Amino acid sequence: MDFYTSVLGFIKKKDIPLGEHKWLTVVSPEEQSGVELLLEPMGFEPAKLYQQSLKEAGISWTSFVVDDIDKEYERLCEQGVKFSIAPREAGTAKIAVFDATW
Repeated sequence: MDFYTSVLGFIKKKDIPLGEHKWLTVVSPEEQSGVELLLEPMGFEPAKLYQQSLKEAGISWTSFVVDDIDKEYERLCEQGVKFSIAPREAGTAKIAVFDATW
């Protein structure tokens, strides 16, 4: 959760206890009534397996859009975020891929 709030700048919206886990969602500070990002607990084996399988295949499981990818890349690098792909052109878009498994 700290990675998504402190580093990426999302705001916690829901924090609902569900037994040993929680239902946690975060939202953009600019769109607080918009789309919520559900943070699956890494202790939940199916979620862990799903995320690991995607990572091994080189596929991101979440994508975000920013106004200036180069500026955001520098900001995140300064906070210790590790990237597997630095900003680069990919067709008609510019992408970067970071490790969100803090």
